[in-house]
Amino acid sequence: MKDFSWKYFSMTGDVDAYLLYKESNGEEPEAQETEDFLAAENEEWLQ
Repeated sequence: MKDFSWKYFSMTGDVDAYLLYKESNGEEPEAQETEDFLAAENEEWLQ
């Protein structure tokens, strides 16, 4: 499930897939960490 959710997130940028990936790693995503990561991903994707 971890690999699928990461691949889906990397292809689509879907936030829920990222959160599922973090959850499957046994991590609780920090709100600020998640926002920073997604902002960086969106910036890279838009260029």
